[in-house]
Amino acid sequence: MSGLPRSGSTLLAALLQQNPAVLKAGHISPVAPMLLKLSSVMVEGEYQTEFNNESSSRILRGVLFNYYGEHDSPKTNPSSMIIDNSRLWCTRLGLINSLFPSSKIICCVRDPVWIIDSFEHIIQKNPLLSSKIIPIEQRGNLHSRVDALLSAQGALGFCWRAFNEAFYSNFAHNLIVVDYDSLVHQPQKTMNILEKKLNLPFWDYDFNNINFEEPIKFDENLNSPGLHKVKNKIEVPHRRPILPPDIIAKLTGGTFWRDPKKNPGGAFVIS
Repeated sequence: MSGLPRSGSTLLAALLQQNPAVLKAGHISPVAPMLLKLSSVMVEGEYQTEFNNESSSRILRGVLFNYYGEHDSPKTNPSSMIIDNSRLWCTRLGLINSLFPSSKIICCVRDPVWIIDSFEHIIQKNPLLSSKIIPIEQRGNLHSRVDALLSAQGALGFCWRAFNEAFYSNFAHNLIVVDYDSLVHQPQKTMNILEKKLNLPFWDYDFNNINFEEPIKFDENLNSPGLHKVKNKIEVPHRRPILPPDIIAKLTGGTFWRDPKKNPGGAFVIS
């Protein structure tokens, strides 16, 4: 699972956990960063002569299986599924396709106006903590915070570039794009479509009793408690944006995935 932040990936993972065929689904994991670090050892420096395609592939595949545990994994139980969550996956579609040819990348997306608005809500909710999501030198005012979020390495900027890279790549057909609005307005329909696309068995999801082990320490480490909190019940948010008009105007119109004419690679979109 990958895509844009504040776009429902944690909620979707919490729902997918209800399906017995899904062994693992959670918040952001370190699997992708570990793969990238191992890959660099294999292709650079004094050890690069010790690896070939076969050994590299075996080791990298083993990172995922060993992180989640071999017992009852897809390696031993082909009918089961692991859903790993990382914003980096959108930048490594070729690697995923090589290691796990039958895999799909679920990309959760949302109107960027509401993504930025959601970040600002989290930041303003904890004014004494000074969220580490924003570099300290850019925490002074809302406009500076938005600039930081949209920068190349910002929480939204990096993911936005990564998702665009994936959406227009030669591997776009491996993407399943899940629009946040579809997930919260039509959760049953969205989950049924997703099940079919992932070849998951049908499950009667409980949208009024969602249980998810909140990564409290992870969020506290970012001085952003509640960042990955999932409500017990799916509710359509009804609130006005707290962003000024100039920022809203700057971000408006960013939902390109909703236009079939802008989907040349054939990504599968649930919107």
